Amino acid sequence: MSDTATTTGRPPSVYVPSAEALATVLAPGERPPRPGALSASLTFGWRALLKIKHVPEQLFDVTAFPIIMVLMFTYLFGGALADSPRDYLQFFLPGIMVTSVVMITMYTGVGLNNDIEKGVFDRIRTLPVWRPAALVGMIFGDVLRYVLAAVVILGVGLALGFRPAGGPVGVLAGIGLLVIFSFAFSWVWTFFGLVLRSEKSVMGVSMMVLFPLTFLSNVFVDPATMPGWLQAFVKANPITHLVAAVRAAMAGSADATNTMWLLLWSAGFVVVFGTLTMYRYNRR
Repeated sequence: MSDTATTTGRPPSVYVPSAEALATVLAPGERPPRPGALSASLTFGWRALLKIKHVPEQLFDVTAFPIIMVLMFTYLFGGALADSPRDYLQFFLPGIMVTSVVMITMYTGVGLNNDIEKGVFDRIRTLPVWRPAALVGMIFGDVLRYVLAAVVILGVGLALGFRPAGGPVGVLAGIGLLVIFSFAFSWVWTFFGLVLRSEKSVMGVSMMVLFPLTFLSNVFVDPATMPGWLQAFVKANPITHLVAAVRAAMAGSADATNTMWLLLWSAGFVVVFGTLTMYRYNRR
């Protein structure tokens, strides 16, 4: 045994760092920069897309459901409300595109409520990121669903004979207006997702709100054919403004009045329900 082993009582192969070395190793280093609001939101948006990757059945409502809606209403009402299903499709398709996309906005609230029930959001709230990032990111992820649903409906419509006079520019403008409104409208369901106790409750309340808004509008027929008392509701309905703006954009014209109302409704949904959502989120 060597002299070192004799005097210290330790094998010579064991290294004991000095106090100065330990202080250097354990000294706190520079922390990585805190992610910005946009970066954090996009990260949570990517999380939403990964959930779709692992459970692709979630895309059923943005693929099969819109196709069924277009085929069913075109051939069910087309002959009765217009000279032919093809003629009715020119009026109807922008409206059913709005209906289908607005309907699936409720899944934002359903998904949020599901995450809360599983305890996922309790963990997310402890992260050092911008507080609304998880909610904004979830809606960012849903925007892809909205675009996909609109593209599927447009593809089916083109196959059936829909010909937008506005061309590609008009179609893109119409889909853009629809996505803006749907993003804003999703904040309504984030609030319900936080307030209600189960995802079934969120779906039930959502359908109670969505069915009157979408069916009592200008989606299926011209409001001029309705009774006067119903026209008053239809003209004040935000879905009516949205459909009119999208329909005009795809037709190659601009409906400044309905587009203005559409943007005002969108801003109102974000301000009112975004504020209520964050208030409720911070108090959970």
